[in-house]
Amino acid sequence: MDIVSALRTFLRVAETKSFSAAAIDLDLTQPAVSRQVSALEAHLNTRLLHRTTNALALTVEGEQMLPMALRVIEAVEALSEAGCAEGATASGKVRLSLPAPLGLYMSDRLSSLLESHPALTVDLILREEPSDLVADAIDLEVRLGPVGDSSLMCRRIGWTTAFLVASPCYLKGRDTPQAPQDISGHCCICYSRAGDGRSWSFSDGADEVVLRIEPRLIANNSMAVHRATLAGGGLAVLSHILAGPDIEAGRLVKVMPDFPPTRLPINVVYPSRRNIPLRVTTVLDFLVQAVRDDALMA
Repeated sequence: MDIVSALRTFLRVAETKSFSAAAIDLDLTQPAVSRQVSALEAHLNTRLLHRTTNALALTVEGEQMLPMALRVIEAVEALSEAGCAEGATASGKVRLSLPAPLGLYMSDRLSSLLESHPALTVDLILREEPSDLVADAIDLEVRLGPVGDSSLMCRRIGWTTAFLVASPCYLKGRDTPQAPQDISGHCCICYSRAGDGRSWSFSDGADEVVLRIEPRLIANNSMAVHRATLAGGGLAVLSHILAGPDIEAGRLVKVMPDFPPTRLPINVVYPSRRNIPLRVTTVLDFLVQAVRDDALMA
């Protein structure tokens, strides 16, 4: 048995939760995928997956095997890259998880990366809440704000810029807030990120004010908040990536510009700093440069 291939197959099955989907991704037949996983289980003398006619789930042993299998694959890839010629190119798939606004920003730019690296594939995942990097087989994830998990490698690559905005039709006939205390009484649309959808933080560079908000609408997707704001639903805090073009076009109005939303660190997290494959470092370097190219994220 080729244990490296079997481990790759196991990781893909665990990620997709499907033998058929894993077979498509790995360019194998479904029976071949099933045979590799069964051979791995026989080699380890333990069951890694619960199988039923319509469901697939990891056993406790399978959950424990995931990070170990990932480390083995990373080590093998690093060894392979170390033995390549000096002009080695990045190849393979990188799973990159991003908040929706930054995901849109990157999707406009990734074509140049892929053109420069024909053997590279990027699986772009727009996700508002933190992932389980190992269980979800995420290579790189961008998180906004402090990173609480000390087991992850963390690299700060920039800062968010957001605006408090509203549509002209919402503001018509209403007093436009000039300071945080003026927000009381307004309809608010809140973005619920990692469970927090009821507080806004503002800073004028010297003082920071955190407000508890009583929102009329809460959404766990920033693009839904964006659309509701354009429709005249109320005040919202939106990333400059989403709000900028609408402010320039007059579809949204920047409110309280002298007391903007507090900036948050933009962090990239990944499972380990050891044996990072060339495909991952290539995407990481591109991501860092793309963020630096935007002055509002510097």
